[in-house]
Amino acid sequence: MIQAYCRIVILLSLCFPLLASAQQTTTLHGKIRSTSDEVISGAHIKINKQSEISISDINGNYSLSVPIDKTFTLVITHVSYKPFSKDLNISKEDLTSYNPILEPKSERLREITVNSKELIRQKNIAIDTKQLDQVPVSSNGTVEQIIKTLPGVSSNNELSSQYSVRGGNFDENLVYIDGVEIHRPTLVRSGQQEGLSIINSDLVSSVQFSSGGFDAKYGDKLSSVLDVKYKKPSEFAGSVNASLLGGSAHLENISKNRKLSYLTGFRYKSNRYLLNSLDTKGNYQPVYTDFQTLINYQLNQKISIHFWGSISKNQYNFQPENRTTSFGTISDALQLKVFFEGEEKDEYHTDIEAITLKYRPNLNSIIRFTASRNNTKEVENFDILGQYFLSDLFISQGGRTNESIQNLGIGTFIDHARNKLKKEEFELKFRGDHQIGKLFLQWGIKGKSEQVNDRINEWQYQDSAGYAIPYSKSKVELSYTRNANNHVDSKHLSSFTQASWIFNNRKAQYQVTVGLRYHYWDYNQMNFLSPRASIYFIPDWRNKVKFRISAGLYQQVPSYREMLKIDGKISDKIQFQKSVHYVLGQEYIFKAWNRPFKFTSELYYKDLRSITPYDIENLRIRYYGDLKSKGYAAGLDLRINGEFVPGTESWASLSLMRTQENIPGDNKGYIPRPTDERINFTMFFQDYLPNNPSYKMHLSLVYGGKLPVWSPKTGKNGDNFRMPNYRRIDLGFSKILIGENQKSRSTILRKVKSMWLSLEIFNVLDINNTVSYLWIKDISGNQYAIPNYLTSRKLNLKLSAKF
Repeated sequence: MIQAYCRIVILLSLCFPLLASAQQTTTLHGKIRSTSDEVISGAHIKINKQSEISISDINGNYSLSVPIDKTFTLVITHVSYKPFSKDLNISKEDLTSYNPILEPKSERLREITVNSKELIRQKNIAIDTKQLDQVPVSSNGTVEQIIKTLPGVSSNNELSSQYSVRGGNFDENLVYIDGVEIHRPTLVRSGQQEGLSIINSDLVSSVQFSSGGFDAKYGDKLSSVLDVKYKKPSEFAGSVNASLLGGSAHLENISKNRKLSYLTGFRYKSNRYLLNSLDTKGNYQPVYTDFQTLINYQLNQKISIHFWGSISKNQYNFQPENRTTSFGTISDALQLKVFFEGEEKDEYHTDIEAITLKYRPNLNSIIRFTASRNNTKEVENFDILGQYFLSDLFISQGGRTNESIQNLGIGTFIDHARNKLKKEEFELKFRGDHQIGKLFLQWGIKGKSEQVNDRINEWQYQDSAGYAIPYSKSKVELSYTRNANNHVDSKHLSSFTQASWIFNNRKAQYQVTVGLRYHYWDYNQMNFLSPRASIYFIPDWRNKVKFRISAGLYQQVPSYREMLKIDGKISDKIQFQKSVHYVLGQEYIFKAWNRPFKFTSELYYKDLRSITPYDIENLRIRYYGDLKSKGYAAGLDLRINGEFVPGTESWASLSLMRTQENIPGDNKGYIPRPTDERINFTMFFQDYLPNNPSYKMHLSLVYGGKLPVWSPKTGKNGDNFRMPNYRRIDLGFSKILIGENQKSRSTILRKVKSMWLSLEIFNVLDINNTVSYLWIKDISGNQYAIPNYLTSRKLNLKLSAKF
């Protein structure tokens, strides 16, 4: 009997460790996604130093046995994403769900060649955000600086973050930050007034751009879409930047239970250093500040809340003193001298708040509810008196000096403005994404309310040798006046549905996407439907080639600016602008020098069935809201990108384009649109010293064709000509002070992950690029177009650190 008890005790003592071990493990499961919120299949998940491996399925789901109350390292690897590792400690009370976010590798092209499924899913151009902070930027947006080097994109103003795409204007581009649509300011009329771009590059995790033929899930604009996603913090990190143009800082962190995370950034910038190189001398006082924060909270396994807030304040104060501009040719050399009195004071305030509730009913669906508010206040005040002298220089008569031999025009002009605009928008938006087998279904519905109150009061007086222009014996005439008091209160209702199928056969892989948008605007009681479709397919060839065919109807609801006539009053003939896109494209991926490259080409035609004519004065778009026209834009975009230097991505883009319009009743037929830039070539190149990679170089080159210019305030009936080509090279050199191979011995800098010093050279060739014209008349009615030049060569020193 005693022996039997002993056997039982021994047996239990042997089994107890096994039972205890079984009770000290649990199953960890979740879904693996990328920073662009796409599911990742085929990822390898394991606990460090253990042989057991789990592989995520087609929907990104995984499960793995992990210890309880014991710290372990979760390791995730994938051929297309950076290795991921995280120390975790799960207690019995904790949730056993964890959803990692993987970052794409910088060597995108190499991954695409081995993963055709990622190739076919990637519809838009993806921008590598790894080195955004090392790009030389003289304008107000790092992301936009990169966008301007892409095919089909044009910008002839380095002081602005605005750009035109395939013959469209600045108002035709969609911009999203974490699903919230961003609108550009209304009153801004020049690049120096614009201030900071809304996109904070320190907070960005992914950038995707489409120059046409985009999906129905995006909004109702005619030209392009820029889709920006902000980071989802996984650990404590931050950065600090300081330069002669301003500074920025950001922080990010996540709580120990990984439920609460925050991302916040502050920016300060002043373009005074750059503006002092303009022809107009004076006291420039531009101050641009911006604060943004993103807070995420995971309520439980299925529900999370996200808040994004942005506060920006741009102030532009200017007291001009004098201006000297030389222009013309050697045989007809002219010079304008202007002496100023007065000042300009502009302020632009923008507040954006958006809260999103995400609900995951299962692993294959996600539903989002977003409520957002956008409040804008813009004030523009100036009274500037200018006394000018337009002279013919002695050099034009064969002399060797810049002495004046004849005064062609002497006079005075006064510019006056008291403009004030308030705009407030509220949005409620529902959106759902569902994976049903090989079908990916997306839908959304949005309601928007907008209120605009605008007071316009601006005029110009011109006097030449004692005579007002235009001349009148009975009274003083103003050469230009714009006066209105407008109020707009309207509601929008829009929705979309979109379905994508990915399938393959023996000869090719296919992705078919069809979608439909609906929009109703109560201001003019009109609605429309916009069908869109695209087909992507990859033939089973030795070299990876992707072909794309897309077509769709794109309609644009008039913004407040588009509703105005040239006199500032609201038009009573408001209509939707309509354009049909036809796009045929291909991507060819190959290797050269044993490194990956990609050649992309797109042939497109935009049938502009109903559009609103306009003129561009620097950045201000003057719409003729009482006119309608039809037109077209056709062109070819080419781009090659890859590792011209091992480990760094560079590219070159060439765009050939023509866009024209026909205004019924003007008897002129088809005339060039203001964005009719026939050729555009851009290049972005990166390099480093082979024996010392800590020394790097970034080069940005832009060559833009001649844009058409129309005589001001005369509509399309006046004369037109083309301004000179835009040519610019920006160059940046950087030295890594602290990095993986350069560690600091200082106690203070021990926690700094990386630090580098940059020297930026703007406008290396010191070319006088023309952005617009100042128009001067004499009493005989002769009109002179005096070019307004952009910035000259400048140096900028910048120190950056990440921790």
